[in-house]
Amino acid sequence: MAFPFIVWAFIFTIVPIILIVYYSLTVQTEDGLAFSWSNYVRAFEPVFLMVIWRSIVLASIATIICFLVGYPVAYIMASKEYSTKGFLLFLLLVPMWMNFLLRTYAWIAILENNGIINTILRTIGLRTLDLLYNDQAVVLGMVYNFLPFMILPVYTVLKRMDQSLIEAAQDLGANNRQVFIKLILPLSMPGILSGVTMVFMPALTTFIIPSLLGGGQFLLIGNLIERQFLLANDWHFGSALSVMLMLMVIVVVGIFSRVERASEGGLF
Repeated sequence: MAFPFIVWAFIFTIVPIILIVYYSLTVQTEDGLAFSWSNYVRAFEPVFLMVIWRSIVLASIATIICFLVGYPVAYIMASKEYSTKGFLLFLLLVPMWMNFLLRTYAWIAILENNGIINTILRTIGLRTLDLLYNDQAVVLGMVYNFLPFMILPVYTVLKRMDQSLIEAAQDLGANNRQVFIKLILPLSMPGILSGVTMVFMPALTTFIIPSLLGGGQFLLIGNLIERQFLLANDWHFGSALSVMLMLMVIVVVGIFSRVERASEGGLF
């Protein structure tokens, strides 16, 4: 019964990866394609390393903000004293029903010089702000689009947490801070790691958000790969960058999986 899935995975996953690796290891010569490491050597030039580093930094900042905002929201939603959690969950999911591109375009109307925020500031006599086409706008777009991916896994773990454990800790004299640090936070670690993975990965690879909210002035690794395929027509270098990005994602996922196994083993 697994045969259709194996065929589908081979055609749409394995074959494309093989082609990308093949293109990354070849260059175009007068006699045709020739194997070479030059694409990977070029990828380690300072200008491209700066783009990769910038992508990691912005994705990390967006992930940290999503955690700082998303964990309290998930904690409140999972609290048994919170009666309108269903409505809050509905509000959280409604934007996800809209097209990703439209949601990002909406922020242009909010942040531009004649947008909603600057219009309000101008009306009350305050100086307008440069809110668009900078790193802050790109991070804001990442946080807005990927915040639900942080909240939902954490909420799911907290919702399924055995409340009797919390009651037992309180009966043994633990205060609210001790209960949270020594019990709730470690038990919610699988949800946190899942949320971090689900936010960091798309934030690292996105190219739509930097293109729209960054105005194309701030290249991230996703934009660089897109330009190699669509503008520069250099599929070989674009494939090398794609392989490097894929390896980075695999390493990060491996680290998070290792941390998750350690947390399940009681090391946290």
